[in-house]
Amino acid sequence: MFNREVYIERRKQLKTKVKDGIILLLGNNEASMNYPDNTYHFRQDSNFIYFFGLDFPGLVGLIDVESGDEMLFGDDYTMDDIIWMGPQDSMQEKAVHVGVKKAMPYKKLFDSVQEAISRGRKIHFTPPYRGDNKLLLHELTRVSIGDLQEKASLELIKAIVDLRSVKDELEIEELKKAAAGGYEMHVAAMKMAHPGVWEQNIAGIIEGISLSNGNPPSFPIILSQNGQTLHNHVHSNILDEGRLLLVDAGSQTSNYYASDFTRTSPVGGKFSQKQREIYEIVLAANNRATELSKPGVSYLSVHLEAAKVIADGLKQLGIMKGDVDEAVQAGAHALFMPHGLGHMMGLDVHDMEDLGQIYVGYDHEIRPVNQFGTSALRLGRRLQEGFVITNEPGIYFIPALIEKWKSEKINADFINFNRLDDYYNFGGIRLEDDLLITADGAELIGDRIPINPGEVEKIVCEGAK
Repeated sequence: MFNREVYIERRKQLKTKVKDGIILLLGNNEASMNYPDNTYHFRQDSNFIYFFGLDFPGLVGLIDVESGDEMLFGDDYTMDDIIWMGPQDSMQEKAVHVGVKKAMPYKKLFDSVQEAISRGRKIHFTPPYRGDNKLLLHELTRVSIGDLQEKASLELIKAIVDLRSVKDELEIEELKKAAAGGYEMHVAAMKMAHPGVWEQNIAGIIEGISLSNGNPPSFPIILSQNGQTLHNHVHSNILDEGRLLLVDAGSQTSNYYASDFTRTSPVGGKFSQKQREIYEIVLAANNRATELSKPGVSYLSVHLEAAKVIADGLKQLGIMKGDVDEAVQAGAHALFMPHGLGHMMGLDVHDMEDLGQIYVGYDHEIRPVNQFGTSALRLGRRLQEGFVITNEPGIYFIPALIEKWKSEKINADFINFNRLDDYYNFGGIRLEDDLLITADGAELIGDRIPINPGEVEKIVCEGAK
């Protein structure tokens, strides 16, 4: 938790961006694994913790825009709770910690909302993503569960996106801590990239590293020698000599700020010539994207420039052909990179996606592109100082997708399909860094995880000693 003044100021700013009515910010509750008292690791709602800072279940925050009143609703723990959990702050004490004057029992929430509804006031809430909060909002507002997404307050969504998009110094320090945890995770994975190692063993070790730094990983770990499957959460393989191990993983601080990195390592410690050629192209695209990222530049344009680096590199290898600009305009590169260059990051690894990606990654000027590959770009809008984003180009050889394009002659003017027979068992390479947009460019968050191929080979080999 930050100093109470941080949350007071954030709520003050929020009130200036919403015209009238009351704002409801629902905290999360415990979620049971297999019976009520056996719960998953608690994760507070990011919007609630951004404005109210309290990392406890069973809380709701209410802000009256016109009167300026701020309230916390929740129940004090019982003696039975204290026996099992130890001494706990009262609701009033919790409220004081974050600069809120009014703390009331949970049931009083219904009275406050019903009074606002009876007076015809606006009830602002964000799109709910958990079942229990959907039920709560239905009880509070009488909006049907099926209509809650549509009835969520666009005014509130845009206000939160505006505030959370630009990270302050305290947040940047948290993100650096998350980056340090991610660095440890990835170096450990590199050192374990040896023949005969079970993927799950590596995944478990690096998950433990994140936990030891404050919280579980910022998202389920993606780790596989079948890196051509973009989000491969299956960790069942035994690593084979000469394959590529792709690890996409990030840490999360005790305050929930995230990191998100990807590295690809040669199993056994030596890239083949073919692997190194593709790796160098992806690295060049990554470096080019960092070089181009700065305030005022759209990330859509950076994505397309990175795609040109990939198309040009593959052309040099005889895999693609024709004019590079025309190939990217036609979307031919997406056979090899069917995803976007990156996304916003902060309290969430895909920051604020619960609010609607169209509001987080795009605006009235820059809209999503309806073309395979580029349509998966989560962030296209112009960058601003203080944004924190991911930069994650990749090249993948996906046999089913190659066969589809080949049989349907998709982008045949730009792809030498006969050259791809030798790459069906290649897998995939992705290289991802986290960037802070500065006044005149971009800088890496934290120390750069080893990325040059010689460095990576050296670390993998060190793990064999």
